[in-house]
Amino acid sequence: MGVMVLSEACADHGELVGGKAAGLGRLIRHGERVPPGFCVTTEAYRTGVIPEAEIAEAYERLGAGPVAVRSSATAEDLPDASFAGQQDTFLDVEGPEELIAAVAKCWESLHGARAAAYREARDIDGAAPAMAVLVQRMVRPEVAGVLFTANPVTGRRTEMLVDAAPGLGTAVVDGTGPVDHYVLDDTTRDAAGCLTPARLDELQAAGARLQEHLGGPQDVEWAFDHDGVLWLLQSRPITTLFPLPPPTSKPLPRVYVEFGNVQGMLRPVTPMGMATLRAQIVGMLAALGVKADIVDIGGRLYGDLSDLARHRTARKRLVKLMAVDFGPRAQAVMAHVLADPRFAPQPGGSARPGADAAALRTAFRALAGILRALARPGAARLRLSEAVERIRLASTDPGAPMTTAERLSYVEAQDATESPDDIVWPIVAGMLAAALPAKLLDGVAAPGEIHTVLGGMPHNVTIEMDLALWRLAEGAGEHRELLLGTAPGELAARYARGALPDVGLDAFLQAYGHRGIAEVDLGVPRWDEDPTPVFAMIANYLRVTDPEQAPDRRFAHAAVTAEAALHDLAARARRRPVRGRLAVFLLRRARMLAGLREAGKFAGLYRLRAVRRQLLLIGADLTAAGLLDRPGDIMFLTLDEVRAAVHEGADCHDTAASRKAVHRVESRRRAVPVGLLSDGTDIEAVLPPAPATGGALTGVGAAAGRVTGAARVVHDPATAHVEPGEILVAATTDPGWTPLFLTAGGLVTETGAIMAHGPTVAREYGIPAVISVPGATRKISTGQIVTVDGAAGTVTVDAATL
Repeated sequence: MGVMVLSEACADHGELVGGKAAGLGRLIRHGERVPPGFCVTTEAYRTGVIPEAEIAEAYERLGAGPVAVRSSATAEDLPDASFAGQQDTFLDVEGPEELIAAVAKCWESLHGARAAAYREARDIDGAAPAMAVLVQRMVRPEVAGVLFTANPVTGRRTEMLVDAAPGLGTAVVDGTGPVDHYVLDDTTRDAAGCLTPARLDELQAAGARLQEHLGGPQDVEWAFDHDGVLWLLQSRPITTLFPLPPPTSKPLPRVYVEFGNVQGMLRPVTPMGMATLRAQIVGMLAALGVKADIVDIGGRLYGDLSDLARHRTARKRLVKLMAVDFGPRAQAVMAHVLADPRFAPQPGGSARPGADAAALRTAFRALAGILRALARPGAARLRLSEAVERIRLASTDPGAPMTTAERLSYVEAQDATESPDDIVWPIVAGMLAAALPAKLLDGVAAPGEIHTVLGGMPHNVTIEMDLALWRLAEGAGEHRELLLGTAPGELAARYARGALPDVGLDAFLQAYGHRGIAEVDLGVPRWDEDPTPVFAMIANYLRVTDPEQAPDRRFAHAAVTAEAALHDLAARARRRPVRGRLAVFLLRRARMLAGLREAGKFAGLYRLRAVRRQLLLIGADLTAAGLLDRPGDIMFLTLDEVRAAVHEGADCHDTAASRKAVHRVESRRRAVPVGLLSDGTDIEAVLPPAPATGGALTGVGAAAGRVTGAARVVHDPATAHVEPGEILVAATTDPGWTPLFLTAGGLVTETGAIMAHGPTVAREYGIPAVISVPGATRKISTGQIVTVDGAAGTVTVDAATL
């Protein structure tokens, strides 16, 4: 079929007529007013021959005259890829010859530079899309423009946005002229501009219909002709909106704060990993005396803090709580929420009987555990080490063969929420000892001096891992050319086949193979499954040629500098006999205990690896039974669904495939809202803009020092190439990134808190760090010369490299 009438197109015809035409066909079927037209189908495109006779005949049936000729590719107007403006459109085309030439140009634009770059950025196979061409009768607009049925800037689903201009409206689409801008909600209409209140009402009503018809927020092109008739020219999903929070029966509005940056997570969590990570966050908050509902939004963990925000007592400490592990961006979000009258404190106290008593018992246990650790830090470290070893031994793989059902029972029996007091309270004691002195020494010591004292911290298992990898690289010198000249993925494949010389990797993976990038997600591979990231990090270490840049020397230097800074601070702290003495005591205890903060997570990863191994074996059994496509797909199911597959033979192909598709889409998202309202509002997007600071990017200083170097923007540490001394710029970091810190000159991140993983390790290596710099990975490019000032909390890009 070379040509199809537009009114006959429907959703099932997407591969034949492309996304744009299929969408308009749906609108016609729903009774919307769409300019009549026809499609030159993908069948014609795939033959490579333009069906000139069919096109001429369809053109005559349409009434001839001026037409719009528009691309309608099969990879266009998709839920996650709009292709807006990437392929060609031709207006006022008249006559068969011009029409056929325009069709040929639309075909050519499928493989133009813009569309090819867009496909590459969105991981869309360049060979797969095909081009249909949409031909429609021209509308002569008095005014035209674009309607968004949700606010694409703030994400608010209760607002619609309209951009309009007189005439064809091309100024709206290509940005070449002035445009009237309207925000539509339930308030009185502003009559200024080229649209009357009545026309705005008509657009809002049309937007509501389209959103209901098409199942989600829409980006709509429209035009009012000179008779005042509204025509709909296109409707496609808004692809940039962050997903809405799940429906709730609780009082609205709700406020949600993102918890993933605490774990250095930006990427979405697999469904199987979500329950485990949720339990970890709940446990972490419980240790701080906070109870919050944890929800999945876009594959990320958000805490519903609405009840705390409305609680007369709890709301008073929410902003300070955000500083502990969530960072200044979360603090700003929460301060804005607390000023919102909709979150005003509600009468009444705790709604849970016995909650105060339970909190009191927890407080006493916490106080006893913290004081015990502060009193005898050496004994606390020993108890913690023994507790970690018990967890490791308990997490070894079962020796005896098991059936699929027995493996599932093993998985279900694992208690991932167990947090022994011998692990929890020494860690909390160390964190408090590191956090409190800044307040006690306010006016005596600057934050940067405190950060220096917290550098070169011993007893950190992540630092020990990084230095072990450095020693491995040092000992692999005779294989330098092989390790530097071969792609990390190829090295990993050779290692799996036993075709690599022994460089000490076996011993490293024996100790640290249960770790990985985004390691708190049960659904991602561990290093002992796929050591590709380890080989990439070894290559980075082998590039270090300056002995003074050797990571072990840098770490030792940071430790010596820290002790000297502490000695100097102790002398000055005598000005405040009580507070100063307490602050120095706490800083000394911090140097004995704060490095332990990674130990609890390190221990929990043993259990995650054991559970993951058994799940993959169950996945292999389900694949053999024809219930899954491949073993790893089990990570896109829930335990309930696995149980139904194991015991009832439930087919899981479609469920896993649909969730994998969503996961792939969300994995491409480069920015995740720190705070959300229940109507989808990204709270940061409505905050007042930060004051200008002379061109510098502003964040929060998290590790002392000032350094200038070339930037290296990294999105995936698994294959990152970082030259010694480069400034590492990332959206976020988790412990799996920290081997990159060993050779980096400085660190810049978009999220984080001073006590989070990345800044903590940066301090311990003695490299300057600035965190919570919004949009850093977009505003800074690899190769630009930047200056990171950890004291001022600024990142300045050299003007000559802009």
